[in-house]
Amino acid sequence: MTFAKIVLFTDRDGRARFREEQIALDEGTPQSRLSQVFASSGYQLRYSPVGFRSQWHCTPKPQWVFILRGEMEIGLREGTLRRFRPGEHFYAADLLPEGATFDAGLHGHFSAQRGPEPLVTLFLKA
Repeated sequence: MTFAKIVLFTDRDGRARFREEQIALDEGTPQSRLSQVFASSGYQLRYSPVGFRSQWHCTPKPQWVFILRGEMEIGLREGTLRRFRPGEHFYAADLLPEGATFDAGLHGHFSAQRGPEPLVTLFLKA
C-alpha cells in the first residue's frame, strides 16, 4: 500500500513541474497503515482572501502544503494550472537552481486563491 505524494519540483531545465511519487505505507497494522516517520522543522498557517494571487516565485525551502479551506491554484510557466481542494496536498520543492539568479520568465510558479471561499493552507516545513 502506498500514499501518492504530489511533488512540485524544479526540472533540469530550471522550470517548475509536477510529478507523483509513492510513499510506502509498510508500518503499523492492517487496519492502520503508516509510513516511516519523516523529520519536520515547524509549520505555518496562511489565510489568503478571495482574489489573492502571488507573484512568480520559487519555494525557498521544501515544504508540504495542505489545503484546509478554499481552493488553491498553482500555475507553471509552460501553462499547466492545477487546483488543490480541502484535504489535498502537494510537496513544494521547486527551488531556485544552485548558482542561478531568479529569472521571472523562467523560474518558479504562482499560487492563487480560487472559488468563492478564502484560502486557508498549512505549510509543514521539511
